Amino acid sequence: MSELILDAGGVSALAGQRARLDALRGRGLWPAQIPVVVLVESLTGDARQDYHTNILVKLSQVREVTEPLAREAARSRTATSRAGTISATDAVVVAYATTRTDPVVLTSDPADLARLAVGTDRPITIARA
Repeated sequence: MSELILDAGGVSALAGQRARLDALRGRGLWPAQIPVVVLVESLTGDARQDYHTNILVKLSQVREVTEPLAREAARSRTATSRAGTISATDAVVVAYATTRTDPVVLTSDPADLARLAVGTDRPITIARA
């Protein structure tokens, strides 16, 4: 069974989108996994602005980022030769995806995530949010 992983673009695309969440549930892709660092890019700190995002986060599984995972993300980001332009958060999302069974990453930036995924030893499906 595929596991859905969200980057910040994926979180933004799904926040407040009940029909899309229901469709993902129906396909067995829920709850989504969100590496905790994604919250930095997804939240503003203002409860009113973050209302829909906070609901989405509560319905998801927020995952810790360990030192080995961060090191793998750094290695992967450096290997792209675009470490200065590819988000460290995206690198963590891809590194996290490599730890999952049949990962599907929902993102608004499939090109950068695909570059990161090239150097992994596990196939990762990258889907546009």
